[in-house]
Amino acid sequence: MLRVALTGGIATGKSYCLSKFASFGVPVLDADKLAREAVVPGSPALAAVAARFGPTVMRADGSLDRAALGRIVFSDRAARADLEAIVHPEVYHRISEWFASMPKTRVAIADVPLLFETGHNHDFDRVIVTACTPAEQMRRLITRDGLSEADARARLNAQWPIEEKVARGDYIIRTDGTLADTDVQVKKIYEMLIVDF
Repeated sequence: MLRVALTGGIATGKSYCLSKFASFGVPVLDADKLAREAVVPGSPALAAVAARFGPTVMRADGSLDRAALGRIVFSDRAARADLEAIVHPEVYHRISEWFASMPKTRVAIADVPLLFETGHNHDFDRVIVTACTPAEQMRRLITRDGLSEADARARLNAQWPIEEKVARGDYIIRTDGTLADTDVQVKKIYEMLIVDF
């Protein structure tokens, strides 16, 4: 089985591409979902987050206030590193378990947004990078997520520049064009991965 990572910058179309691979019958996993599950109420990771960042990142019901935490970690590199040190080991453990439990299949794909930033690209047989221009990323963050320009820029600056990721990927999906353009690229890469197996 080919263990494939799908990565890219924020707002470069990773989720859309992952759903297209899934439509071809490829087993897929979203690491962002795993990160959310890692900090559910009562979890050791949430307790560690609360201990590190204090009560301002907690809601009255005991759940994590993601917006409050985001304001802290996207403006403070050390705080972001502390959060990653709490959450990422659990996420990568769950990804490894998922691949290990996979029934016989040719290809399985995990969407891992911070793959290169965390140095885990070598855990995978192939890496697919979704990419668009930084200006398009900004536009999507502002219109799709309702972020201010300053907040959108902070999120972009928290990740490696997209072209640096592109230079390290085995396959690239440019998402600047139409959805139909993206679909063609996804199908071509799917076909190459099946042959590559």
